[in-house]
Amino acid sequence: MKHTAPIHTPFYYGWVIVAISALSYFFSGPGQTFSNAIFIDYYIEEFGWSRSTVSGIYSAATLLAGFLIFMVGRLFDSQGARKMAVIISSLLGLACLFNGLIANTFMLFIGFFLIRLLGQGSMSLTPKSLVPQWFIAKRGRALSLAALGAMVGSAVFPLLNVWLIETFDWRIAWMLLGASVLVIFTPLAFLLIRNKPEDIGLRPDGEVIPEGETAEKSLSADISWTVKEAQKTRAFWLLLFCVATPALVNTGITFHLVSIFSQQSLTPEAAATVLSLMAVVGFPVTFLAGYLLDKIEVRWMLVALFVGEIIFILLLQQATVLSLAILFGVVWGVVSGIERVTLSIVWPNYYGRQYIGSISGIAMAIMVIGSALGPLPFGLFYDFLGGYDEALSFLLIIPALAIVASILAKPPVKEELKTGQ
Repeated sequence: MKHTAPIHTPFYYGWVIVAISALSYFFSGPGQTFSNAIFIDYYIEEFGWSRSTVSGIYSAATLLAGFLIFMVGRLFDSQGARKMAVIISSLLGLACLFNGLIANTFMLFIGFFLIRLLGQGSMSLTPKSLVPQWFIAKRGRALSLAALGAMVGSAVFPLLNVWLIETFDWRIAWMLLGASVLVIFTPLAFLLIRNKPEDIGLRPDGEVIPEGETAEKSLSADISWTVKEAQKTRAFWLLLFCVATPALVNTGITFHLVSIFSQQSLTPEAAATVLSLMAVVGFPVTFLAGYLLDKIEVRWMLVALFVGEIIFILLLQQATVLSLAILFGVVWGVVSGIERVTLSIVWPNYYGRQYIGSISGIAMAIMVIGSALGPLPFGLFYDFLGGYDEALSFLLIIPALAIVASILAKPPVKEELKTGQ
């Protein structure tokens, strides 16, 4: 086992891990909905497919990816984040190249499945498995910095994709995206990632392992729960509902936002403005949320998150003029900033870091499935009732239930399992 960092830094090497984790979030971009959405109209134009066909294939591929992502989480625990980051990013790069070659709906399904599994799911799982290994006392701040990679990606990739497609074409755009992952992220992951601080003779937050103490003993000193142990706690199932809620709510609203605004006499440009504003507002809130999460119990941040969701859903229902739409976007951005960090820190804070890959993998699977199902109730209510008011009213129930789940999700005590309680 190596006991030196791959590069010498005058500061704790964990911050290098945070930087590479931010890059992992960023390069998950080709698998995210905000990136894929740019390509949809070009598929429809070139192949003559209907919008419902492409949307249905996308949802089905996302669902399948969600069911499989928990297996990737287990591999993070058994193989280590370094090996997995190299393998996953290499496969994501190849998946992007494959998407540049699609010629029929079967290839489209395979292409969507691969980039959703490897991009949205697995590349996002890398920071969630890696950063908690390196930080405990400053975990909130570290995860908030890593999350900035996702926020930058959400702002960059839609514009980058438009430029690439207009400059070349959509096939070349996919190939260039794949090449960027392979050329930039994969080599950095191989060179810079180390699985845990014990690999370089340190404890989390930069504390040096005392002379005579093994790295294995240092790691075992942390209270960690296996997946089976975690599943025996009430908090585990309550938290799974909590992490599924934002995925369902946000994806459903984002997917239908242009149509919702259209029914409320607002333009597509207004919808684009709101989405951009949300990203800008969420940027500084992410820092604040990370700092607060180092100070207060995570379940109270979850409560704040879901109260915020209720507020922005109510604002969206009333957003018939641009000023209210802007206010909706600001509140949505604040909630988004809280969400990015809180949903990453909850699992290591509750269940430790030794099996964080497996536990986060299950949570990520639930989130991916939630995001796949999110647009469905809006479509059903629209088809049967001709509008979105009822869908938004129905949607209020979910974060309200999540508030109750958050309050009830008290951090478990390991002794409860030992005594059979």
